[in-house]
Amino acid sequence: MLILGIETSCDETGVAFYDSVQGLLAHRLHSQIAMHAAYGGVVPELASRDHIRRLIPLIEEVCNESQRSLFNIDVIAVTEGPGLGGALMVGNSVAAGLGFALGKPVIGIHHLEGHLLSPLLETPDLPFPFIALLVSGGHTQLMAVDQVGQYRLLGETVDDAAGEAFDKTASLLGLQYPGGPALSKLAAQGDANRYKLPRPMLHSGDLDFSFSGLKTAVLTLKTKLLREQSASTLVETFHDQTRADIAASFQSAMVDVLVAKSLSALKSSAMTRLVVSGGVGANKALREKLTQAVNRQGAQVFYPPLALCTDNGAMIAFAAALRIKADPSILHTYRQDFSVRPRWALATI
Repeated sequence: MLILGIETSCDETGVAFYDSVQGLLAHRLHSQIAMHAAYGGVVPELASRDHIRRLIPLIEEVCNESQRSLFNIDVIAVTEGPGLGGALMVGNSVAAGLGFALGKPVIGIHHLEGHLLSPLLETPDLPFPFIALLVSGGHTQLMAVDQVGQYRLLGETVDDAAGEAFDKTASLLGLQYPGGPALSKLAAQGDANRYKLPRPMLHSGDLDFSFSGLKTAVLTLKTKLLREQSASTLVETFHDQTRADIAASFQSAMVDVLVAKSLSALKSSAMTRLVVSGGVGANKALREKLTQAVNRQGAQVFYPPLALCTDNGAMIAFAAALRIKADPSILHTYRQDFSVRPRWALATI
């Protein structure tokens, strides 16, 4: 069964062909980072317009790479939500149009379900159940995954998501948008022990997160350091090493919290497998420390390929394949019109 996957939930246009027997045949991704960088963040209207320009050419590229045509498609899978309303409308309208023209079913996929199942692309024999840590720009959640489509929310952020905290802290340090990758690169050159930053909710007794206070602690530290400078050097910049040390200290605090909560989730659920997904899941420091800690606990941790940590069409097509395998009847129940869900809790699907 050949599945076309379409992802347009935010600022990346992703398209893929996934075959239920041969696996991932081709995928293409266009990032809007360069366009949004001038504004310091995603501009929804610009994101929607760029999806319109990019989606059809990317579909053509995937057809060419895989040596398949649109007439070979059996199913179309598209991100139905959550995400930016206008961006979701672009992907879903194209999917609905193709479905109508080709006479093929269209399946709406939850964006976060695509993320949490994406490590199975790398490890298809990974057994259920497992704990999933979703860490991205918009979400930080711990989920218990019992089977495909059976997800229980164990904990989530009460304010900023991990990716948001990375980007906002990077901005405080004068780094360009998107700040997360830039901050991680800078942190590799710093001393994580130079500044003591808080580990919010580390001992809260639950599996929730909070990262707004960590970002505020960096702002407070920055203000303090600037005030300690002489009047002649009181400027909104830091010495490179100081910035690197702050970045490393911030990243260390963030990683400590994510690792501790993940270990608690494994222990409280008596599970031995952890899946990590989302853009922050590509962070090298997080992967190294989490892998070591999970292994010491006698458990295993799994990650998606680095190229598939960000939003992409492959994870959407793959999630659809797993849903069809679990319940083939969905091919006969999904309509060829469309709706979008900018707000959609994963635990409700």
